[in-house]
Amino acid sequence: MSLSVNVKKRFPDFSLDVRFESSASRIGILGASGCGKSMTLKCIAGIETPDQGEILLGPRVMYRSADRTCVKPQKRNIGYLFQNYALFPTMTVAKNVGAGLKGSRRQKEERVREMLHTFQLEGLEERLPGELSGGQQQRVALARIMAYEPEVILLDEPFSALDQFLKDRLQQELYEMLEAYAGTVLLVSHDRDEIYRFSEELLVMDRGRVITGGKTRELFADPGYLEAARLTGCKNFSRVQRTGVHRMEALDWGIGLQCKREIPGNIAYVGFRAHEFVPVWGEKKENCIRFRLAGSAELPFEKNFYILPENEHARENLCWFLQKDKWELLREKGLPDYLELPERRLLFLTG
Repeated sequence: MSLSVNVKKRFPDFSLDVRFESSASRIGILGASGCGKSMTLKCIAGIETPDQGEILLGPRVMYRSADRTCVKPQKRNIGYLFQNYALFPTMTVAKNVGAGLKGSRRQKEERVREMLHTFQLEGLEERLPGELSGGQQQRVALARIMAYEPEVILLDEPFSALDQFLKDRLQQELYEMLEAYAGTVLLVSHDRDEIYRFSEELLVMDRGRVITGGKTRELFADPGYLEAARLTGCKNFSRVQRTGVHRMEALDWGIGLQCKREIPGNIAYVGFRAHEFVPVWGEKKENCIRFRLAGSAELPFEKNFYILPENEHARENLCWFLQKDKWELLREKGLPDYLELPERRLLFLTG
């Protein structure tokens, strides 16, 4: 099932202009808070009406401004899992799951029993949402969505308000419950780990627009854009001046970088992830920066080192994050003289 979205909507202080098409079964939208992720979901669901454009689910038109088509939310066959699960507080679990189901009383009761069994809610039928744990509430909300077999499920930052322990557990539960679902699931989040774990294809949004998209793992490896690199966890950036087909100056770091691959003519920045540095003791190698420590922090499973750039006028230090299994190397050899930036790990970025 393909999902095609091409919509524009103007708000008092914000403009949404989103275009993408995907046939993936698990799609992630990554972006900072306020970039338009949730508004995109609301347009797909029919909760918000765009000013212009179209939304297609397979061959079916959900919205098209040109001929004024706008299918009502309840007829789009799209399930929307809100951040707070949006359960009816005065209705029992069973009634929440059955809300909106069509058919005879017997058919509805049978479908509810099936969903209660599938989502491990048996024995909780008569409880109210306020008497349930967070995980149980999530299962009720998902059971209610799955009861009417939607073609698309929209997940709107369903874990954003949870502490890390509960978040990890509920993520795993949700993903296991969705394993057998044959439709399309679209998850929006500002959490890169959540997106990486969940999605097959990824869209990166910034200020109301999709700035890049593609296979999730490929985009993390080569984001292509400065903001996409930030959102996927890169910590170190420098403006660059391309001085040749295979050489550039990292202006903010104060070092030159030599590359075997061709440096794109439109490059504006170079990025380097904090875990990718290679410590060097003794003689300087190619693509190295002097190790001049500005500060450090020890965390349970890694040490963070903050390194002064060789450009004395630069505003930001470089970050080197060292995993715990490599601490012994520093205890044996001391702090390095240089940090090497292997060419294959350099991120060529446009603005």
